[in-house]
This record gives sequence, structure tokens and C-alpha cells, in this order.
Amino acid sequence: MVAVQFLGGGRMADALVGGMLAAGHPVGDLAVVEISAARRDELAATRSGLTVLAEPGPAEAVVAATKPGDVVTALTAAAAAAPGLRRVLSIAAGVDTAALQSAVPAEVAVVRAMPNTPSLVGEGASAICAGPSATDDDLAWAESLLGSVGTVVRVPERLMDAVTGLSGSGPAYVFLIAEALTDAGVLAGLPRDVADRLTRQTLLGAAQLLASSDEGPEALRAAVTSPGGTTAAGLRELESHAVRAAIIDAVSAAAARSAELG
Repeated sequence: MVAVQFLGGGRMADALVGGMLAAGHPVGDLAVVEISAARRDELAATRSGLTVLAEPGPAEAVVAATKPGDVVTALTAAAAAAPGLRRVLSIAAGVDTAALQSAVPAEVAVVRAMPNTPSLVGEGASAICAGPSATDDDLAWAESLLGSVGTVVRVPERLMDAVTGLSGSGPAYVFLIAEALTDAGVLAGLPRDVADRLTRQTLLGAAQLLASSDEGPEALRAAVTSPGGTTAAGLRELESHAVRAAIIDAVSAAAARSAELG
């Protein structure tokens, strides 16, 4: 019986496996269930010693990493194959804890999570919430798994749609800004490869500065904005085009759509 069995072997599951291995979890404690033979071969080739299965087997815990529409069916099959199952962590977007709990015995603890794609490089932002039978120990277990690929926060389930709109969809907003900055650099006369390189480092440096500073984003923005200077002129244009309001509206729209899908 493995300690943790992943249902689905996609990029997010593979990132979690990699994070757990890097954190010291023995590869023999992990298994991945993947229906695609080609993907099973790929996982076996890139994760030496990892158990890769076509169907669920005995496990103490499972991580549901399938498409949202498949998660209940996958959990039902996993519970049938693992009579000793104790815990479930789901990273399937929009599937609430009631649906997850319905697929497994009542005594199995269920934790719902919303990670984001920077988890693929160990810089993820995840939120978790407890199902009806989950305890603090179960939440701590989920935090230990997701914490291997980034930051984890606990929220009540009613806030999971807001998390989806902010951090779940948020990387796409940043990538759109990166596209715009690069295009603007080209318009100003820079070669595209130079504009791309400067954009990437500007976003990375700004994010690291924000993460490491005791000051908030308002203070950091003010520090780089000299009165009557170039940054002030640029910020005036952004405000005149309601960029701040557009970002707020984007998060709200994504959160509302998450609630609809759920």
C-alpha cells in the first residue's frame, strides 16, 4: 500500500510528485494512476522508481488530479480499490467538498485545494478548505503536500471561488501584461528579443522585491515614481485607461464564473 496515490498524471500532478520527492518523500511511497499509456511511459521514464498504474490500487491517501468532470468517478474507483483509504486531496477546479465526500466513505477525510500553474516551478499559490470530516491534522497533511511547490493558505469553502478568480486565474493576467510590455517595447524601438528579455526580468525582479519587502505594493510603487517623472507619466496613462478597475473586474468575473461552473 502506497502512502499517496495520484489520480491523473498531468503536469500539476507531476509537479507535486517532484516537489514531494525534493522534500524528502521516498519514491516508493508514491504512485500515479494514468489512463494514457503514452503518458504512463513518459512518467516512468522521467521519474525513476515511481510506480505508474493504469488503474487505482491500495493507498492510504489519494490526490485527485483529474479533469473536474472525471473526479467523482475516479474517486469512487479509488475508494473501491483502497479499503484502507484515509484521506483525499482534490486539486480539481470547481468540485466542492460535498461532491468529493459523496464519492468516498464518510470516514475518509476530504480536503479541497485550488493551486495555480506556478506550482510547476515550485512557486505556486494554493488555498485549501476542509470537508465535513477533515480535521486540522488532515489540513496540515494537505499543506505539507502543496507546500512542497509553493505557498498554502487556509480559507473557508465559500471563498474558494474568490481564490480561483485571484490566484487561480491570476497568472494569465500577468502573462497578458508581459505580452503588452513586450509589444510596447517593440513599438518604442527595441528589438523583440531585447524587449522580451527586459520584460521577463522586470516582472521577476518586481515580484521578488515585493515578496522580500516589508512595504506594501503602494509604497514600492511610490518609491519608483518621481514627481513629474517618466513613471508618473506612464501611471497617468494606465489610470486614464482604467487598468486598475479592469484587473478588479477580471478577478470578479473569474470568481463569478467559477461559482457558475461549480
